[in-house]
Amino acid sequence: MGHKTHPLGFRLGIVQDDRSLWYSGTSSYITFLKEDYKIREYIYQFLNSSNVDYSGITKIIIKRDETKKKIYIELQSVVPGRIVGKSGSILRVLDQNLSLLLKNKKVLINIVEIKQPYKEATILVDILVRKLEERISFRKCIREILQRYRTEGELKGIKVQIAGRLNGAEIARTEWVREGRVPLQTLRADIDYSYKTAQTTYGILGIKIWLFKNEIVVKKFI
Repeated sequence: MGHKTHPLGFRLGIVQDDRSLWYSGTSSYITFLKEDYKIREYIYQFLNSSNVDYSGITKIIIKRDETKKKIYIELQSVVPGRIVGKSGSILRVLDQNLSLLLKNKKVLINIVEIKQPYKEATILVDILVRKLEERISFRKCIREILQRYRTEGELKGIKVQIAGRLNGAEIARTEWVREGRVPLQTLRADIDYSYKTAQTTYGILGIKIWLFKNEIVVKKFI
């Protein structure tokens, strides 16, 4: 049987950058790793509790300085205005709560706007999840995703996969559609990947999207 690996982790350090950019010794590495996980979880929970309809976050990048006393958090979003809130109200409360959560550490938050949303697999998955939860036919949902993909002429390929009780069928199955090239075994291929679940009335549907953006040739000099 074949062994599958995560498309992003497979390319980490080659064409993909880590989302936690810091170095630590073995004694404190686990502590900082748990702290990063706690930060990401808290940001998503806070935005949901703050009645933000859709935050549009694609990545949360965490950096630390040499002293580990300063934490730089970069939020990449397609709708940064919703995270900031009216007159910066939501962002101000988020900054205060993170400072209380991370005691004796200074938190600096930076929001980066994503100007081409359909080049992000996370955004396409979110659209697909919302459509499926509205009980729209999965084939119609996939066609709409492909139409949005075609608006970005720079992309070279896409693969969409949905698994579960499709359209309420008694037996679960997997359906997938591919357009263009999606070379998952090529390390120089810049692949964007996202996986989420849709909570429908007839069960959970697992959704995966792979986007092939470009080929990156990395030259390393020893």
